[in-house]
Amino acid sequence: MDPIEIQGKISHVIYQDEQSRYTVARFRLYDLNEKLVTITGYLPEMAHDILLNLKGNYVEHPRFGMQFKIETFHRVLPNEPESIITFLSSPLFPGIGKKFAESVVEELGAESLKLLKEDSSLIRNVKGYTPKKEDSIKAGLLNYGEDEEAIRFFTTHGLGIRNIMRLDRVYGKEAYALVKANPYRLIEEVDGIGFKTADKLALSMGFDLDDPRRLSAALIAMTMEECMRRGDSYVLYDHLNQLFEKNFQSDFEAILFTCVRENKLILLDDKVYHPSQYKAEQGIAHLLSQFPFQDLSPIDEMILDDRIELHEQAIGITYDQSQKEAIHTFFNSPFTIMTGGPGTGKSTVIGAMIQLFRQLYPSHSLACAAPTGRASKRLFELNGVESYTIHSLLKWDLETNTFGMNEKQPLAIDCLIIDEFSMVDTWLFSHLLDASAQVKKIILVGDQDQLPSVAPGQVLRDLIASKRFPVITLQHIYRQKEGSDVIQLAHQMRIKELDFKQLTHDIKWFKAPAVEVKNIIINLVQQALSKGYGIQDIQVLAPMYSGLAGIDNLNHAIQKVVNPSAFAKRELKVGTTTFREDDKILQLKNQPNDDVYNGDIGILAEVVYASEDHLKQNRILVDFDGRIVEYTSENFMNITLAYCVSVHKAQGSEYPIVILPIVPEHRFMHSKRLLYTAITRASKSLILIGDPDRFTQTTLLDRDEARATCLIEYLNQSMEVLD
Repeated sequence: MDPIEIQGKISHVIYQDEQSRYTVARFRLYDLNEKLVTITGYLPEMAHDILLNLKGNYVEHPRFGMQFKIETFHRVLPNEPESIITFLSSPLFPGIGKKFAESVVEELGAESLKLLKEDSSLIRNVKGYTPKKEDSIKAGLLNYGEDEEAIRFFTTHGLGIRNIMRLDRVYGKEAYALVKANPYRLIEEVDGIGFKTADKLALSMGFDLDDPRRLSAALIAMTMEECMRRGDSYVLYDHLNQLFEKNFQSDFEAILFTCVRENKLILLDDKVYHPSQYKAEQGIAHLLSQFPFQDLSPIDEMILDDRIELHEQAIGITYDQSQKEAIHTFFNSPFTIMTGGPGTGKSTVIGAMIQLFRQLYPSHSLACAAPTGRASKRLFELNGVESYTIHSLLKWDLETNTFGMNEKQPLAIDCLIIDEFSMVDTWLFSHLLDASAQVKKIILVGDQDQLPSVAPGQVLRDLIASKRFPVITLQHIYRQKEGSDVIQLAHQMRIKELDFKQLTHDIKWFKAPAVEVKNIIINLVQQALSKGYGIQDIQVLAPMYSGLAGIDNLNHAIQKVVNPSAFAKRELKVGTTTFREDDKILQLKNQPNDDVYNGDIGILAEVVYASEDHLKQNRILVDFDGRIVEYTSENFMNITLAYCVSVHKAQGSEYPIVILPIVPEHRFMHSKRLLYTAITRASKSLILIGDPDRFTQTTLLDRDEARATCLIEYLNQSMEVLD
């Protein structure tokens, strides 16, 4: 459907995001009826009395009804006497006033503004003319419509309206001139625009392939991409040299030293840092060397022991000596780390810490957080205390990748408990500490044998290895119920002494070649469903997307069986994936405005076809535990099928039944930490399919190579000053 045009003025703004400029407003149409309609889209801040021409289409929102979704816009110069007088006497033209505006209309007529825009000297014929008034008219009309010129330019060269609004937010009226001079500056200055986008824009504008600005931008992007790929905090000089010269055939050393001189890269010995990673490691070391800035009043040991005993009686449990020591350490130390494998009582001890803190510090606040939405929800279910994702706690802004809570706006929390901390990367932890100036007590809880963060760093391991902080290690296994075989297997993997013959109750092995794995998994899923389990209870995990036993192939195969095509079910094909009503859906990226986060799992509630939509857009509505989130072509890439998910995406979650294929085609991804993380997602039953020898060899022979970081070194440097 071709876009339509409407004209009118903004009546009032319902909502406008200060960062992205996404706007919802009521718009009065410029027609006889002066009808009010709701408009949505990206608009700069502008006065309400400005006449606008909007291009787009009407769309029926499932919750808010009919809306006009803006594709492009431009301001329209008024052409009626009263409108022209109002316009010229507005703040856009200081010093003009209503009387002189009336004289302009009297002299130049209905085409006043058009004539003056073409030749501002015509104003000299108007009674009451002064040079200052001419300058005001000239400047006001020159600026009027400047946004539209920039939008036309950027759109012509391939930028979408969302990115254009990002430029407007960062540069304002200077966007057009600044970007035209050097589009590569966008990579460093506008979050959400990377090298590929900036390079496409620059080459479209005629920039040369060997332009020094292009080569510098490429090297900076390459450094960060390599850190993300390997999980390291820096890239070694020689490795980066080889990589750069292979891709660009240019003088690496000259380009590197240009970037270093401009503080866009940091070179220390043979290490090349992106500034974000260097500042994050340095920031963590500096802030922890000073933490806390304020202390809580100490608790008498005997009082604490009495409270622990009363708590034991209240919940009918007896803590062992190591657990009591953990509780004492938490109350005696401002910064504590607690680690341990599954079944060692971490959650039980966290619950005790929360309850006792509330009793002993009734006027102080406590909050829990975790890296993922599912882990945060689990914290709440276990402890009944308000829990957040770290991103939501810090009020993360998707558009700018910045946090509302920071050193200038610190968290108003006295005690902070962070669970599943092995998943937290260096950059995120540094920002959490930035916002913790008023926090008086922090405890980090995690299993250091699980996979490290997706982004660079291995913060939990480095903090423990530094030996600078109290570390509580829970080792005794308490959980002797369903799923205890899984806990025993996890323990065996940690000490590298596997014996599957002892693990026959909750763990099942199906030895099979890779070609049979898919059919075995389908049969197992069907059996579990027939026994009364729901599809949300069963989770297939795999380390890779491609291959016979890869995530994509297994998702397609399981969907075909558990949610087949049916006349009553709508479906939508997006790329190679068919989304069908009642499908199990995985969220791939954080969407804070919708309160849905990376790793969340929901059910596809409804498909709306483009033929039914005024904007001719297909829509998918997903139910995440009662939160309905809408997806269109703009963010279809944020979801995928969730019958089978990656081990990384499952981290921080638990499922009653976990099915894990172990096949040779995944060998390059296999590591002890990956397998350990995968098997510990099972709370009741674990089913392994494939090659037992492959599992054993990976566990026993894996060297578990550490990531390249300097956090321990910086911690020692910062804290030696205080020693």
